[in-house]
Amino acid sequence: MEHGSGGSEVLTQVLVFLGATCVLIPALKKARISAVMGFLIIGVAMGPHVLGRLAADLPWLAAFEFEQSEPTLLLAELGIVFLLFVIGLEVSLERLWSLRRYVFGLGLLQVVLCTAAITVAAMAFGNSFTVAAVVGLAFALSSTALVLQLLRERSQIATPVGRASFSILLMQDLMVVPILFLVAALSPGANAFGDQVGVALMTSLLSLGAIIVIGRLLLRPLFRWVAAADSREIFIAAAFLAAIGMAGAAQMAGLSAALGAFLAGLLLAETEFRHQIETDLEPFKDLLLGLFFVTVGMQIDISLLLSEPLLILIGVAGLFAVKGFIITVLARGFGLSWRRAGQMGLLLGQAGEFAFVVIGAARAGGAIPADTAAYMLIVTALSIFFTPIVAGLGARLAYRIAGAPAAPPPDAASESGHVVIAGFGRVGQTLADILSAQEISYVGIEGDATAVAKLHNEGLPVHYGDASSANVLASVGAPNAAAIVVTINDAEAVERIVAGARKAWPHIPVYARARDGEHARRLHAAGAALASPDSIEAALQLGEALLSGVGVPDDVSRRIIDERREAEVAKAIYRGA
Repeated sequence: MEHGSGGSEVLTQVLVFLGATCVLIPALKKARISAVMGFLIIGVAMGPHVLGRLAADLPWLAAFEFEQSEPTLLLAELGIVFLLFVIGLEVSLERLWSLRRYVFGLGLLQVVLCTAAITVAAMAFGNSFTVAAVVGLAFALSSTALVLQLLRERSQIATPVGRASFSILLMQDLMVVPILFLVAALSPGANAFGDQVGVALMTSLLSLGAIIVIGRLLLRPLFRWVAAADSREIFIAAAFLAAIGMAGAAQMAGLSAALGAFLAGLLLAETEFRHQIETDLEPFKDLLLGLFFVTVGMQIDISLLLSEPLLILIGVAGLFAVKGFIITVLARGFGLSWRRAGQMGLLLGQAGEFAFVVIGAARAGGAIPADTAAYMLIVTALSIFFTPIVAGLGARLAYRIAGAPAAPPPDAASESGHVVIAGFGRVGQTLADILSAQEISYVGIEGDATAVAKLHNEGLPVHYGDASSANVLASVGAPNAAAIVVTINDAEAVERIVAGARKAWPHIPVYARARDGEHARRLHAAGAALASPDSIEAALQLGEALLSGVGVPDDVSRRIIDERREAEVAKAIYRGA
């Protein structure tokens, strides 16, 4: 009976979340409020501190209240896991290695200096060293989930600000275990820990290396095996297994689960499956991440804010000021312009989701009193809540200083002038050879995992994926392509791809392989710039060989066939009009 009651409670919470998402998020977006901010507002309004208290007088409102149940928090944590997994898919090992100076230089200095500065500031307000040190350790780290989501929304992951911010966040995740050791050591009655922090950091790095090696050996063979089954459901299940499995392995090794998921994405970014995985997981990631931001909003106790508004707002403003100043100066020292460094300082000025873990551990160990913990929790939640506003102001100020909007990021999806080949069988490979001979770049999409593995091993730019998905085409740069060519030997699939591509990118010409004349006419009606029927082309090639064989000069037979080809194409276009 209890199990059924618990299941009913979870179902109710899911329905409330989905209902709020469908009704309120579109309304907030019309008011030009970002999705992140929208989910935070929903968490505040429908959480225990607003709607929960109103429900005490109006019991019917309890049905619409969000509760901090264990299943809800678990689903919210999965949102962070999937976000880091998708981010990893967008970052190659080569690009990560190129960031080592930022990760181990800028990132480590940021954690150390911010911890020291916040500790000193907390002591200046009369706190003991133990309490102040916990505050410094908790607030030194920023919100990985929020910052990366804001960077993705603004297409800034590959910009200098995005790369440097990402490097800092990566080092912060590596510092999770040493910080927990320090918090435990600050608790009353804790034994001297000597070199435990250094041992913990070394253990973290060794675990990290082991996870990378094992993942590299297992992930590509797993996805090749699964993709060969030609089942999208099983493919999505494999993506879930990779993300959650690596997250669990990292957590068992004492690392951040989000870091493990990022490593899984990083390893798969080197494979031919990355674009299809990213497309399949995007909806799950966005929805679960929205739930995470709702749970953050639920932490904001309006009554506590109203009881001591000045002290709490000073804490939030001081946190942004201290961290923003340190990060800005450090970023400038590492070569970023003052404009970008300032933008980065405001973007990373908040406390992070890890602060909730540190505060809980410190309170449980007796390192900080309950009222201090409550104060830190609301400062953390409010700093996350205000970040979209602060970061937006920082971005606008940066663009105003620069005098022009920033250039688009140089990632794969923004590459231009290439040709997207949907279907990389015999016809697609022939077209690729023709393009290569003319030094025209191309990217191929193919649904046969075995063929993709072979082509990928040959060094060809071919990725596994469903070409009928506009998101998959977009992930290989279709919006900026010179042309899209559809060579799939499936008449209905070709029509779907042509119609979808023309609807999504009407400025991009689409060339398609047709089965026969009637199919070519339907493709022209769907928007194809040219549809070449297999049967007609085969007849023309046979005709050219026949004319030459019966004594017609080669140049004459070639001219006759070219004229007939032009006539057939014109006829198909005319009939399709």
